[in-house]
Amino acid sequence: MTATVDAPPASRSKVSLSTAIDKSLWLPIAVVLGLGLFFSFETDSFATIRNFTAVSGQAGTLLIVCLGSTFVILMGSIDLSVGAIVLLVGASSVQLLNHTALGNGILPVAAGLGALLGAINGAIYVFGRIPSFVVTLGSLSVFSGIALQILEGRAIQFTLDGFDEIAIGQLIPRLPNIALCGLVIWALVVFIAQRTRFGRYTYLIGGGETVARTAGIPVRRYKIYAFALSGLLAGVGGILAVARLGAAGPSLGQDLLLNSLAAIVVGGTSLAGGVGGPHRTLIGVLIIAILDNGLNLMGVSQYSQMIVKGGVVIAAVLVSRERTPTAVVK
Repeated sequence: MTATVDAPPASRSKVSLSTAIDKSLWLPIAVVLGLGLFFSFETDSFATIRNFTAVSGQAGTLLIVCLGSTFVILMGSIDLSVGAIVLLVGASSVQLLNHTALGNGILPVAAGLGALLGAINGAIYVFGRIPSFVVTLGSLSVFSGIALQILEGRAIQFTLDGFDEIAIGQLIPRLPNIALCGLVIWALVVFIAQRTRFGRYTYLIGGGETVARTAGIPVRRYKIYAFALSGLLAGVGGILAVARLGAAGPSLGQDLLLNSLAAIVVGGTSLAGGVGGPHRTLIGVLIIAILDNGLNLMGVSQYSQMIVKGGVVIAAVLVSRERTPTAVVK
């Protein structure tokens, strides 16, 4: 008689884990490679050093902003106000540059203002017990309105000589400083997510808030921290975007809401929380940046691009929910 021996639980868990890793990491990487090959064949100007410099410069702001939002989503919440924070910080920074002697000292001021705006979002969400979607949707309108009043509905250039070099300069040839800053911040944020208490608590809260509370984790405090970090990095992205463009205008940060959510989700971070992380966000940013650049080079209209990116987000969410079918978006 032949006996059938089932695989031990540990083996089954390893198999399922490896399957999830393959699906969440290799699929986005394959998409990056596939898009690169497709656009290289479709347009002669895509696979050039000049275009690489342009794409990396454009992706720098998106990467920085996405890294902060990733922690909010990992906790099972959402921040819809990052684009408005970029706009408000950018508008305030231009006025401060033109009417004060702050100079390069505007960098920490912009980061601090962004952190304050993010902390306000977090405090209202936590203590008001209002869904983060509603809070940040409201603050999106409030922050945008204040910024447009500061700008008086027009673009304002800064007058500080050499300030643009912090974004468009190239400490590494062919790589704009804004992209270099984004990569440095990415490495720092990945370390925070994987090696610090804040990072571990972020995953625990997103994976099960009730369990985290039972374990004694100060959930409210860490949620405010996550929103403050999201605002801080949005502020950094805002001032670097202003330095890159040479001005702050009403359209600053306008496309960051859709692009940031798309990049985070496409990279493999689940909207249900607890799955993914900033290490995957870099891949998502590459996908969105390549998609934007390639479609522009092919002459695809802006409206058609919105349709494509919306479809990409929906597809990415469906793939994410296949990995965690019982999860509920909070």
